[in-house]
Order: sequence, then structure tokens, then C-alpha cells
Amino acid sequence: MPVNRLKRALRDGEVQIGLWGSLSSHIAAEIVAGAGFDWLLLDTEHSPTELADVHRQLQAMQASTTAAVVRPAWNDPVVFKRLLDIGVQSLLVPFVQTADEARRAVAATRYPPQGIRGVATTTRANRYGRVKDYLSRAQEEICVIVQIETRGALANLEAIAAVDGVDTLFIGPSDLAADMGHLGDNAHPDVRAAIDGAIGRIRATGKVAGILAPVEADARHWIELGCRFVGVGSDAGILARQADALSARFKCTPEGAHL
Repeated sequence: MPVNRLKRALRDGEVQIGLWGSLSSHIAAEIVAGAGFDWLLLDTEHSPTELADVHRQLQAMQASTTAAVVRPAWNDPVVFKRLLDIGVQSLLVPFVQTADEARRAVAATRYPPQGIRGVATTTRANRYGRVKDYLSRAQEEICVIVQIETRGALANLEAIAAVDGVDTLFIGPSDLAADMGHLGDNAHPDVRAAIDGAIGRIRATGKVAGILAPVEADARHWIELGCRFVGVGSDAGILARQADALSARFKCTPEGAHL
């Protein structure tokens, strides 16, 4: 049975530092997975990444110790089924606002009678039929992370956390800021206060708190508050900013004139 190292580390209270993957490239995934991050999120919500792209990226990451997390485009059991069958073990489910939505997400990752996941007997997930006890044990290694990104989700936070099978509650700062009336201003004091409070509430439930924090000072602050699943940047962001910086160093003199 393939072991979900990320789920075990989070359960044991270890801080797991990761990176967002939005480039839809198996080559980029292979490069980033060799950098030593605990996890790499393959995003299918806000990137052109499709199922076949995820498949190639999982294969590219296989030799590394970096765990793959996939964000489906939506809380959809059909989408989940296809991702699980190609070997995804950790899902970050977007826009979960109620306990019922959280229950639906968990059910889509469990076989009957615990859930509604469809059964296939020869897939990458069970190593093409070589894991004989996969059907009975698969849920042991599946990590369900639900994304808290609205005021409604914050209001229902404890009820969402109480859903059996939810492992981690992940705060989405940008969407939360937008829902609070501060679009593009994640640093607004009201947004910061809401995030700080949510982290404490998540920890009080006994579940793991997570967040995306590309600003280093923010990441360290929220780790100090108890976040254990923390995204600290993105592959696209690294490429863009480093490309900008390198171009600027060579194209302009100190006086601002092009070389």
C-alpha cells in the first residue's frame, strides 16, 4: 500500500512546508520536487493543468521525497474519482463552506459503504492491481484538506472541522479578503485578524491548520500561531520574479540606461 507521508507528518504535528505548482509542466514539477519541499501542490483550479498533466507530474515527482497534493477544480466526485485512480492521495478541496460540503468531499474519497467512490481494479493507484488490499485500505492513506475562503466558511468552521475524514482546514487568504470586501488586500487588518482567529479555532478542534503565505514574514508568523501545512510560494512566482530580477540586472546601468 503506498504510504501517504504527508498525512502521517501532519497527524504527528510536524510543520510541512510546500510550494504551489501552476506551470502545468512535468519538468517544472521534477525540478521543484528535487528542492526539498515537503509537498508540492498541483493546481487544477487556477491553472491550465488537466488530468493528463497531473499524471505526468506525479510520475516526474515519483523519485523525490516531496509529497504531491492536488487541488481539483471543484468539489466534484467525478473529478475526485479520476484523480484518485491515477494515484493522488492528498486533495485540497476549494470553496468548502458547510459541513455538508465537507462530508460530500470526504464521501467522494471513500468506497461504499463509507462513501461513493467508484471502483476500478487496475489503476496507477493500486499499482495496476498489485496492491491486493487497496480497496479495503485506501482511505487510510487519503488526506482530505478543505479550503476555508469565505465568511460563511469561517462561521461554520467548527462544524466543518468536526466532519470525520477531514484532516486539514486550509485558509485561502486572497479569496477570504475578497469576500470580506478587501479584494487584493490580504494584509488588511480585518483580514489578518480573521486569519489569526481562524488558526486558533482550527487548532482548538484538534485538526491541522494550513495557509498559503508567499510573504516570508507572514509564513513565519502563522507557523508560530500553529499552522502546520504552509505554502510559501509558487513555481510561477519564482520564475517570474527571478526572470525580472536577472533581466533588470543586465539590461540597465545604475543610471537607468540600457546597455
